[in-house]
Amino acid sequence: MKRDQSGGAAGCGAQCNEGRRAALKLCAGTVIGLVAAPKDSAFANEPNHARPQPGDRLVLADGSPVGTTPLGLDSVSVGDKPVFAYPVDPATGTVRDGSRLNRVVLIRLDPAALDERTRARAADGVLAYSAVCTHQGCDVTEYNPTENVLFCFCHFSKFKPAHGGEVVEGPAPRNLPMLPLRIEGGQLVVADTFTSRPGATL
Repeated sequence: MKRDQSGGAAGCGAQCNEGRRAALKLCAGTVIGLVAAPKDSAFANEPNHARPQPGDRLVLADGSPVGTTPLGLDSVSVGDKPVFAYPVDPATGTVRDGSRLNRVVLIRLDPAALDERTRARAADGVLAYSAVCTHQGCDVTEYNPTENVLFCFCHFSKFKPAHGGEVVEGPAPRNLPMLPLRIEGGQLVVADTFTSRPGATL
């Protein structure tokens, strides 16, 4: 078989290039999957990695170590900056901070400004959403009161907290997962699991 000057088979041309590209994409996808996916699932059975459960309380996520005092209604006020929290198992005191996918952003809005479904998942206007963007997994860190949106600085995806974390701008492919809350003894309590899987869409 004749070979061209690059060392490849003569007449290979575009077909070979396409094949190489396909092979590289397959390898890259495999590597990303191995690096990104199993890390969290490998520790799924450890208490501090478990996803938020109904009955969990919330403690401050900022600072080291994370907070130990359960957050109450007075911890989040209308017009305040977002508060970041982790769930904690009240029976064991285990803070579920082993996975960043458990980090939630708390914000308080006027209950009258919430749509019906969102209001039903809020605690007197306090809303809890995943603090991980559904685009590429960056942190959702900011709130713009003028637009009434939570947003991610990485690629500027914006989410409407008053409407179930709906994507209103940017490349995020799905809504920000919400963590339903209720009030118990003045404390913020997890009422149900996340409304959808937290984290980036792979």
